[in-house]
Amino acid sequence: MKAEILSELITRNDNKIVFMVMDGLGGLPMDGSELTELEAAKTPNLDKYASEGITGMVDPVTPGITPGSGPGHLALFGYDPLEFLIGRGVLSALGVEFTLTGRDVAARLNFCTIDGDGNVADRRAGRIPTETNLRLCKLIRENVTLPDGIEYFLETESEHRAVLVLRGDNLGGDINDTDPQVTGVPPRKMVGEDDASARTVKYLNAFMEQVQALLKDEQPANMFLARGFAKFDPLPTMEERYGLKSLAIAQYPMYRGLGRLVGMDITERPETYEAMWQQLKDNYDDYDFFFIHFKKTDSSGEDGDYKKKVKVIEEIDEWTAKLRELDPAVLIVTGDHSTPAAVSNHSWHPVPVLLHAQHSRPDLVKEFGERPCTQGAIGRMATKHLIMLGLANAFRLKKFGA
Repeated sequence: MKAEILSELITRNDNKIVFMVMDGLGGLPMDGSELTELEAAKTPNLDKYASEGITGMVDPVTPGITPGSGPGHLALFGYDPLEFLIGRGVLSALGVEFTLTGRDVAARLNFCTIDGDGNVADRRAGRIPTETNLRLCKLIRENVTLPDGIEYFLETESEHRAVLVLRGDNLGGDINDTDPQVTGVPPRKMVGEDDASARTVKYLNAFMEQVQALLKDEQPANMFLARGFAKFDPLPTMEERYGLKSLAIAQYPMYRGLGRLVGMDITERPETYEAMWQQLKDNYDDYDFFFIHFKKTDSSGEDGDYKKKVKVIEEIDEWTAKLRELDPAVLIVTGDHSTPAAVSNHSWHPVPVLLHAQHSRPDLVKEFGERPCTQGAIGRMATKHLIMLGLANAFRLKKFGA
């Protein structure tokens, strides 16, 4: 919808909207089971919400397209991911509360393991502890320098993830990922698509060469893979677009960055699910929209661990029972994309969604799972439209036309 039309429809009230996002929620059957991870999990609380509300399936970008976490989440917030193209590096930098400028190019880094033949043996270096990440980043900052007055900033994100920011004049961010997405092959060579980006590649290569020499005896984290190169370009905020004062509750830095990118306030990093609940309760009267992010559904899927993903979903279901106490006007539960354990990566499969609200028209679905949701009243639609359903069910949209 055009921004000028939407702005005329927005109205404000005290109704609360909760977006509960289980990262990588969608799954597939695996190891002889006929059920996806969500279908196999015992989810009495989510099932009850589904039976009282409406369900469906959503495509984060378009059918058949496998989304990254950035596009998947921007779609959840109603930003067309084909219009608002945000690099993962920018999101990660915002997530660690790094202040970006127009002279910066940011990238997300994964510590990885490179074997003796120069091939990628482990794309995530065994998911090293965050403490190891902190030590290695400090070592690099103390020993690696760049020419021509180019500055760099290297910050730990979490586990194997880090953020790299290059700062200087005439830098560009149109650069391919070095992560080949598979093992047994070397990292991809960086190529800049324009003069400014080619200039950035020169300094990135200097950085990577020094890092490789410095970490050659480290195990398992002896190198970086880089992805999501981008320059920072601010987006219109959730309040500007929808009149929503919004709060993000998330453990992982990138998703805190996604919230900050669209103007959300961010809580202190919650260490536990109980802390997430307490933050929601403590801030409930002060905000209109709540983005609550659960990461482990995605990481267990990426690890190919079907049983763990089932267990994580069951733990989140128990957490969901607490929401009855607050009884938000609108509750939407979904994921930013599918991460089936059977694939061990993001996939193109549509994502199940449920919407619970007083005036949602009930459908016949009684369980929250991929197959039941294909029969739901929401049908199958683009994720970017979910926010409009949320606003409508919260009575935050005026009538369109005479």
